[in-house]
Amino acid sequence: MQSALRNSYAKVLPELSRECFPSGFKKPEIILKNYELGEELGLSKKFLDSDECLNIFSGNTLLEDSMPIAQAYSGHQFGQFNPNLGDGRAILLGEIKNLDIQLKGIGQTPFSRRGDGKSALGPVLREYIISEFMNAAGIPTTRALLALKTNENVIRDTELPGGILARVANSHIRIGTFQYAAMQGNEVLKKLADYSIKRHYPELKNADERYLKFFAAVCQSQTKLVSNWMNIGFIHGVMNTDNVTISGETIDYGPCAFMDLYDQKTVFSSIDYAGRYCYGNQPAILVWNLSKLAEALIPLIDGEEQRSIEKLTEVLELVMPSYEKYFYSEMGKKLGIDSISQNNMYLVKDYLKILDSNSIDFTLSFRDLSKILKKTKSIEDSVFKNTSDFKKWTENWIIRNISEKANLKDITNQMDLINPCYIPRNHIIEDALENAVNGDMTLINEILQIYKNPFDENEDFEIFMKPSKTNAPYVTFCGT
Repeated sequence: MQSALRNSYAKVLPELSRECFPSGFKKPEIILKNYELGEELGLSKKFLDSDECLNIFSGNTLLEDSMPIAQAYSGHQFGQFNPNLGDGRAILLGEIKNLDIQLKGIGQTPFSRRGDGKSALGPVLREYIISEFMNAAGIPTTRALLALKTNENVIRDTELPGGILARVANSHIRIGTFQYAAMQGNEVLKKLADYSIKRHYPELKNADERYLKFFAAVCQSQTKLVSNWMNIGFIHGVMNTDNVTISGETIDYGPCAFMDLYDQKTVFSSIDYAGRYCYGNQPAILVWNLSKLAEALIPLIDGEEQRSIEKLTEVLELVMPSYEKYFYSEMGKKLGIDSISQNNMYLVKDYLKILDSNSIDFTLSFRDLSKILKKTKSIEDSVFKNTSDFKKWTENWIIRNISEKANLKDITNQMDLINPCYIPRNHIIEDALENAVNGDMTLINEILQIYKNPFDENEDFEIFMKPSKTNAPYVTFCGT
């Protein structure tokens, strides 16, 4: 392996991990390779195509410099605290260029409890596709380096082909990691905070009140992330504190999906019976999760507990106003509005009301709006065809946005650069996964190419733009 492997997490924070060696699989094969990401890591195409690569990432060969570990963490799962979670089916091999290299679905770990630590192939491919789409769409995310087929079945409700994902991340440190560290004592908690600052927020290393500023920085990163999700119609599905990274990356694409028809109550997860993590609740859950990080950090902020709580609360109270600023600013750009003020914020709110009251496809609405403004598509031929209040909205938009200096073509071209025409539509992903599990990777390879440029419309790929023809409820499941 050409790139030097480091083990800083394993060495600095042994209290937060357990040594864990992958057992490997007899006849694995690599079925997806991310050559571009490999190049960023210093891994050549030749290496990714080699038997050495196959043996390393299937767990059959241990790298000479690797200190493989399963990370420990806690987490609030649907609001209920579980103190002892940890990587039940993932092993961290180490770090290349300060990025974690993790094998997911590799087998049992000390945190597997009664599970087999393995993954079905479908969830592996799903995470590969969606995480790479998110990256192409400019949303911070973990990445997928390789997807492997183990050629061994796993038992879930039925027998399913097994898979492994080689996942790359800025780190796998979660809010739940801090919750676990806080239970180990202030010394371990401080070590984790110092390590996190050095790795993710190095500008704070020598700052006054650096732990408070660290909390503020994590709040900022997560606030931007959730705003990005909301602006693309993404629903994570399991926003538990063990699925929230302090680096501000999207992690764990289990029961996630993208909203078709705009509806704040949209939820896909089979286990989210009450809609806790529905689309419209994500900003509130953002604040709730960050409050749990604040609780864990209390001992580091001030010598007196009440002052610590007050300082952390002051930062926490800024999260929702900050989120709204990001959300309306980005949504404004999607609608061709340069800057959001109280005077034109109503344009965003009224637009979303139109989508909601008329059950309009969220993603297609922005692309059709651009075409209507450019007069390359009529309202009657668009997703707004039966919408009585849309024409008045466009008239207000023109009054607010078009001046002597403004160029309509420039505005709509900018809109097309930030509004994807292709998203991982649920029915397309399901078809691709079903084909792949049955041995046909054609559709997966095709959509992976399309999702590399999700803003570039191609009439040959029109079928990949459209939602399902049926309105049947769509349900997603955790990969465990």
